[in-house]
Amino acid sequence: MSQNSPLPIAVLISGGGTTLRNILDRIAAGQLPVAVCLVISSNPSAGGLRYAAEASIPALVLRSKDFATPEAYSDAVFQPCREAGVQLIVMGGFLKHVLIPADFEHRVMNIHPGLIPAFCGQGFYGHHVHQAALDYGVKLSGCTVHFADNQYDHGPIILQRTVPVLDDDTPDTLAARIFQQECEAYPEAIRLFAQGHLQVEGRRVRIREPGSTFHPAARSCQCPPSPSAG
Repeated sequence: MSQNSPLPIAVLISGGGTTLRNILDRIAAGQLPVAVCLVISSNPSAGGLRYAAEASIPALVLRSKDFATPEAYSDAVFQPCREAGVQLIVMGGFLKHVLIPADFEHRVMNIHPGLIPAFCGQGFYGHHVHQAALDYGVKLSGCTVHFADNQYDHGPIILQRTVPVLDDDTPDTLAARIFQQECEAYPEAIRLFAQGHLQVEGRRVRIREPGSTFHPAARSCQCPPSPSAG
C-alpha cells in the first residue's frame, strides 16, 4: 500500500449503521483517506447492511450463536479482515464481544457514548449510559474514541469530546447532543490513524500531527504489512 493510497478498513455493525453511513459520507466528501473494503454484521436484520449494499461493499453476517466458542467467533470475524487486507477495524455499534488477536492490537477502534472510565463496561451502552449519567448528576458527558482490547471499554483512549448536561435533559436529548460529537470525533480518530499520527505508549495515545517525528522504536501504532500483501 503506497503512502497516498486510502487505508483499507472494515466496519463492524449490529444495527442501523449510522457510523458506517457517516464514514462513507466523509469519504465521499474527500475528508477521510480510507476505503471501506468489508462490512461485518452480527445481525442479519441490521439496517446498516443496506449502506454496504448501496456502496457495493462486500458484507458478511456472522451470528455469534452459530459458533461454538468465543474464540471461534472471533476467528470468523478477523480472518476475513486479514484476507481483505484490512489495516483498521472500526466498531460501529457492534454489540458482540470479540477477542482481539495479537496482529490486530491497536488496530481496532471503538466509540463509547460517555467519558471513559465513567459509565462504561459490560451493560453500559446506548440509553443505559445516558440514563446513568443523569442519575449520577454529572455536569459533563460526551464520547470517547479508544483502541479496543479484550475488556469492555478499556483500551487506550485516542480522543474525547464533551457536552454539558442540562437540567432538563432526558436520555434522548443528551444522546442527541453526544451523537453530534460522535460524528466528528470518530472520523477524526480514523483520519489520525490513517495518516500515521497516533503513537501508543502504554495506556497513553499521543497525537503527532505533521511537522513532528516519531522515535523509530515508538511506532507501536503503525500498521504492519497485511498478511495478504505478499
